[in-house]
Amino acid sequence: MTSHDSLLDQDGVRLTVDGAVATVTLAKPDKRNAQDFALWRALTQAGRLLPGDVRIVVLRGEGKSFSAGLDRQAFTPEGFDGEPSFVDLARGTDAEVDAAIASFQEAFTWWRRPDLVTIAAVQGHAIGAGFQLALACDLRVVAEDVQFAMRETALGLVPDLAGTSPLVALVGYARALEICATGRFVHADEAERTGLANLVVPAAELDAAVRDLAAALLAAPRDAVVETKALLQGATARGYEEQRAAERAAQARRLRDLAGLSD
Repeated sequence: MTSHDSLLDQDGVRLTVDGAVATVTLAKPDKRNAQDFALWRALTQAGRLLPGDVRIVVLRGEGKSFSAGLDRQAFTPEGFDGEPSFVDLARGTDAEVDAAIASFQEAFTWWRRPDLVTIAAVQGHAIGAGFQLALACDLRVVAEDVQFAMRETALGLVPDLAGTSPLVALVGYARALEICATGRFVHADEAERTGLANLVVPAAELDAAVRDLAAALLAAPRDAVVETKALLQGATARGYEEQRAAERAAQARRLRDLAGLSD
């Protein structure tokens, strides 16, 4: 595969690959990368198209904003051409609504695959679905002008795009509730202080900072990173003794592999 191969460019999503690093770009800067159903399908497709040798996936947004959230046209009776509106969705059975939302969530869940480390490069607004997409990634590098906000409750809705679990894990229940229920903005200094952001940099340095982080992650052997990510992902769900056992099992696999004794 040649440098910067383009594997997808449709519905506001572009996927390019350069060796072990893939970049997924939200490419609707004229609409501040507002999200719709077609964009979610394209994001899901991007995850399926990743070559097996990709280790790092960078998620970024073109223009001044990472993503202003859900395109408000989804809330109009007419919705998008050829697509059901939320009004149509509300008329469905419980099973139909559940299946529809589950399909939307697929665009937000593959970012935590254990074989990948995903980095969101976030500038400007990351609101609602944009905030949840940033939360879907393992790591977040943000510009000094970043503005996170969870605005779903202001619309009479709840955050339903797999963002509630990582938000609570990062900032704790009380702060997560306050952020979601008030819909207020979280700026760069608070994001870094509370763990929402791994790193804050000037906007002009965002791409370079992400490249440096990706290079540092690639310096470690892939299998060791994969095993470590799996250990950390499961840590909160396991008890202390279970986590110790998981560490021992993972280390045994690594030692056998290093000694050339793996199956």
